[in-house]
Amino acid sequence: MKDPYQILNITPDATDEQVRDAYRALARKYQSENYENSPLSDMAAKKMDEINAAYDAIITMRRSQSGPAQSGYSAGYTGGASSLGDIRSKINANRIDDAETLLDGIPPQARGAEWYFLKGTVQYKRGWLEEATKNYRTACQLDPNNPEYQAAFRQVNHPRSGGYHAPRTNAAGCSACDICTGLMCADCLCDCCGADGTPCC
Repeated sequence: MKDPYQILNITPDATDEQVRDAYRALARKYQSENYENSPLSDMAAKKMDEINAAYDAIITMRRSQSGPAQSGYSAGYTGGASSLGDIRSKINANRIDDAETLLDGIPPQARGAEWYFLKGTVQYKRGWLEEATKNYRTACQLDPNNPEYQAAFRQVNHPRSGGYHAPRTNAAGCSACDICTGLMCADCLCDCCGADGTPCC
């Protein structure tokens, strides 16, 4: 592998925060969602693997040199609840970009029900309801007894107040505010004013 610092476009004297920022910027750029149905998707996936490996190598080196370091979110992710709790905190603080970057850095083999729930929540907040539904469904399948996951899945599958609704119709197929009512009212006004312009009335 190339020098991990070169892959992240930083120097070895970069601070831990600069390492994380560099990783997040690149992960955001090459995350799979940006390359769906694109001929560059394979290239982006390989680049993301390279970025993850470089970040892990740097974290491992720094941990061995100075004791425990802050945990990473890529291939070295340990799956601890505290890491996902940090992502949840970012979502609650409306730091959606940061939360999504950290989520995307977690490798597929380490993604459990909580990951899919948080990913779905990020997508729900972005208004991507179809993707949110898929991830909420997966979270429910992996942990069917979790009421929070079930509630989120139900919410995304039901119309929300203030959203778009299909027009309500009566048995005849016309609503109370349709064009027929408007025409009848207009005709009545014309009759009252003695200017009936509708020959059939």
